Amino acid sequence: MPQTVTQSEFATALLQPGATPAGTTTARGAPDPARFAVYRNNVVAGLSKALEQRFPVTARLVGDEFFNGMARGFIAANRPQSVLLAEYGDALPDFIEGFEAAASVPYLADVARIEMLWTRAYHAADAVPIGVEALAGIAAETLPTLRLGRHPSAALIRSAYPVGSIWVAHHRSVLEPVGHASAETVLIVRPNAEVTVHVLPPQDAAFAEALLDGAMLGDAAARPLAVDAAFDFGTALVGLIGLGAFSTLVPEQGPHA
Repeated sequence: MPQTVTQSEFATALLQPGATPAGTTTARGAPDPARFAVYRNNVVAGLSKALEQRFPVTARLVGDEFFNGMARGFIAANRPQSVLLAEYGDALPDFIEGFEAAASVPYLADVARIEMLWTRAYHAADAVPIGVEALAGIAAETLPTLRLGRHPSAALIRSAYPVGSIWVAHHRSVLEPVGHASAETVLIVRPNAEVTVHVLPPQDAAFAEALLDGAMLGDAAARPLAVDAAFDFGTALVGLIGLGAFSTLVPEQGPHA
């Protein structure tokens, strides 16, 4: 009786070079590793193409040959977890961090994170971003306890490298030089129909991170103020709201009577 092959065994063999699942045979009942290898190559090629399409700037930074080799290593260790190919590659930035051959490009993982979050933002739920006028009805004494609900598409990356500027420079059809090597904090958000990538002012980084993590306004402002007493809380807040980073206001609930 022919041996049956489970879906798990079949999928595992697809990502293991040289493996042929037992029970996979020709019509004559003979194993045929060569034919299975063709199927495997098609799957790997498809996944590689999906990664290249999701991470075009990452690929451009290192070149096709390097990226394809890195992609094959990633594919061998990471099966798709969703039927949607657009979601494949969420773990690629972490993989790049541990990929020894990429050590000479230390900003590569964070550039890949921008691209990973760009895709997430593109597919995030729709929500109307709040405007500055939403704060008009908030009493001054309760403002420090206010929390701003993150827009479903909003995500932040704080990097030791100018990854936002690098992404922008290589995302364009004509390559432009990056004029500095400073750390950058990058906001990815889709407040309307288009995903946008913004490099935030350095002094706003800790404030933005705290707000997007759900901190109250007063606590969020205390972080940069502890470093720089001249930090402009109002300008930073208006700037983030203007970029569409938030979709709700969440007043602090007092004790129930």
